Amino acid sequence: MVDDDGGSVRRADGRALAAAAVTVVLWASSFIAIRSSAADFGPGALALGRLVVASVVMSALLLARRGGFPPREAWPGILASGVLWFGAYMVALNWGERHVDAGTASLVVNVGPILMALLGGWLLKEGFPPKLMAGMAVSFAGAVVVGLSMSGGGTSSLVGVLLCLFAALAYAVGVVLQKPTLKHATPMQVTTFGALAGAVACLPFAGQLVSQVSRAPLSATLQMVYLGVFPTALAFTTWAYAVSRTTVGKMGATTYAVPVLVVFLSWLFLGEIPGWLTLLGGLLCLSGVAVSRMRGKGKAQTQAQTPVPEDAPGSRADARSEVPAEAESAAQCTAG
Repeated sequence: MVDDDGGSVRRADGRALAAAAVTVVLWASSFIAIRSSAADFGPGALALGRLVVASVVMSALLLARRGGFPPREAWPGILASGVLWFGAYMVALNWGERHVDAGTASLVVNVGPILMALLGGWLLKEGFPPKLMAGMAVSFAGAVVVGLSMSGGGTSSLVGVLLCLFAALAYAVGVVLQKPTLKHATPMQVTTFGALAGAVACLPFAGQLVSQVSRAPLSATLQMVYLGVFPTALAFTTWAYAVSRTTVGKMGATTYAVPVLVVFLSWLFLGEIPGWLTLLGGLLCLSGVAVSRMRGKGKAQTQAQTPVPEDAPGSRADARSEVPAEAESAAQCTAG
């Protein structure tokens, strides 16, 4: 009987790992699709198109599962996190990738987890563990190195780095605001209506989107649809599946592979690769995240939370949160 139980656990772990792997690949691919379609769609238009597609897909899933509407108490958090996490984050990331390559963008955005932990310590009274502060210092040094490495590319490159940092901040604030909302509404409700809120916030770009869709090549439009269906809607589902079968802390480490995959895919499909100094700064950023997540002897895991991207973007992980694992997983999706 023990062997049977052990085999079941191993099979469950294997399925969770496979789902997490799918999520990581989709998040990484979003940076490539954004960079590739930047010549045909403006930052706001691309964000709106992606959110409209994602909202349609996720609303259909919500209706199929008879998820219903969130309670009144959840709406302030849903609207705030939706505007920041989906809207502002995606626009800033799209804009940033017009000035820096996809690999650099993914490296800079991955400071988001530490920003989440810092904001959680301040706004949610979760404290400031020493490892968190040490990790922040390392990641900040990495961001400075990335900024200095891009200074040779002119003002536009520095603007791109700053926009990616702003995207990481918007993502972090949105996720922290979303955390208490999950006490009142289901993850699917929060995610679906958050995406809708982001789409509404991006409606000023509707005219631009219509105009650019009419002129853009089919490949660019399909990339926008891909961003909405796969890195956004599907990645939510696969990450939720993975986290529901293990802990956020265990699965969070898998997102460290996102920047590595982005650099490889950027070289493979776009012929772009960050310089050595930029890569060094990016590694420092990731090292800071790793330091902040280290466990102390006999103590609980630190507050640092796993990234996203969007794109994203991905998502929010708080290893000590009392929110159930499935609720935690809802905040992981926009890592790209």
